[in-house]
Amino acid sequence: MSERNGDPIEPLIAQLLKELGEDPGRNGLLRTPVRVAKAMRFFCTGYSQDPKQILNNALFDVSYDEMVIVKDVDFYSLCEHHMLPFFGRAHIAYLPNGKVVGLSKIPRLVEMFSRRLQVQERFTTEIAETLESVLEPKGVAVVVEAIHLCMMMRGVAQQNAFAITSSMRGAFERDPKTRAELMDLIRHEKKSFA
Repeated sequence: MSERNGDPIEPLIAQLLKELGEDPGRNGLLRTPVRVAKAMRFFCTGYSQDPKQILNNALFDVSYDEMVIVKDVDFYSLCEHHMLPFFGRAHIAYLPNGKVVGLSKIPRLVEMFSRRLQVQERFTTEIAETLESVLEPKGVAVVVEAIHLCMMMRGVAQQNAFAITSSMRGAFERDPKTRAELMDLIRHEKKSFA
């Protein structure tokens, strides 16, 4: 894709503007196809990344076997049904089984899966499946809370509704006490460290 030829998305956006009754040649819209194409390429960068590569270069052998939680990981994604944004927070936990992953890799994994056209349910399970496959932990839990603009701006027009999805595996699925501990820790408010 050369700069001179432009992105193949650009003429599609120009056509979309025409179909909506707009003039893509008017001053305010002249560069809109270019900007939308760049934005869509950025929003979908997750397709060109391998989730296992994100994690594999930061695995460490340890004897630690207590719960590891990374919570309040902000994300932005596009719903595959309407291509409208949904965004929120992901909370990820695992019980190590001889290996841990560098803590910064978990938000990177969330970011990678969010940069694809998504549904929240699949987004949640993809994170859990990847961690389970790479770390082989005693358990993995992913809880995602999100606001969907497709529910707010159209259709049912619910301004205060949000969705919560979870994927519990291993000890988090089998052991109610482990799951309850996780949920209690997720609800815990972070106080300032300063």
